[in-house]
Amino acid sequence: MKKNKQRSNKAKTNVLIDRMIRVNQAGEYGAKRIYEGQLSILGDTTDGPVLQEMKEHEQVHLDAFNKLMIDKRVRPTALFPIWHIAGFALGASTARLGKNAAMACTVAVEEVIEEHYEKQIASLGAKEYDELRETLEKFKLDEVNHKEIALSEGAKETPGYQLLTRAIKKGSRLAIWLSERI
Repeated sequence: MKKNKQRSNKAKTNVLIDRMIRVNQAGEYGAKRIYEGQLSILGDTTDGPVLQEMKEHEQVHLDAFNKLMIDKRVRPTALFPIWHIAGFALGASTARLGKNAAMACTVAVEEVIEEHYEKQIASLGAKEYDELRETLEKFKLDEVNHKEIALSEGAKETPGYQLLTRAIKKGSRLAIWLSERI
């Protein structure tokens, strides 16, 4: 009886870890696409290097989750084609509103991701998940850094900042929920 319960708990944990890897890979891909959209508009401006650097961090995160997907045999989200388009569209549309709006987008997305990673880190109790926990903690710090950069670059000066960031946060939370499941 005890072995069956242990197997059941292990299966639940594996499903949880698979969901984490799947949603994080999708999220990092979406973040990279947001920066690509922003760079398509602002890449040739003085803001381009900052956006490029943040995009490069997201690529490092994406590469790590791509590797974990292969190593752990986790399937990607079926919504990948939607995130490909939606991420770029969000980045380009906020950049069209100006640098401050692009930075407001970064603040909103990174705040949601910081909260998301924090919940995941807290849920990883077993010692066997120390490596994943450390990865999440490192990536969370990068996301916090991106948020702070965006704030220092004038994100809050965006007209309608609260409305814009609230809408982006809701969309980001929905994308997380969907990517964990589909």
